[in-house]
Amino acid sequence: MLTTRLLHPEILEALACSGHGGKVLIADGNYPFSTRANPAAKRVYLNFAPGKLNAVEVLEVLASYIPVESADVMAPEGDEPPIFAEFRRCLPGTELKKCGRFAFYDLAKDPECALVIATGEQRIYANILLTIGVVPPPK
Repeated sequence: MLTTRLLHPEILEALACSGHGGKVLIADGNYPFSTRANPAAKRVYLNFAPGKLNAVEVLEVLASYIPVESADVMAPEGDEPPIFAEFRRCLPGTELKKCGRFAFYDLAKDPECALVIATGEQRIYANILLTIGVVPPPK
């Protein structure tokens, strides 16, 4: 048994194969996983049932496991979705870069997107694309 918060073997493998600049998409239950993400990205389906697992639960664990350099979110015109406050709580000090739906899809199709995680998240606009940062050498 591992002693980290992250135990999923396929996610661990995909992250181990990624590096600085690699991207991880955490997507809600409405996201078109098969057509709007890098076709070469590892896909992990955690959408067991509606609401199980949700995007914030996945983000909390990932943010404790990898350095996050930046984060892009799919944002509607008008009011900000409430889930953005939860994303910020999980990523203190990281700005959420807002982009429209189709611009977000283009970002997710980038060859740097190494991992797509499908969640059972039911809230809309609950998609976040993380860019993996650098692990500095020990001092």
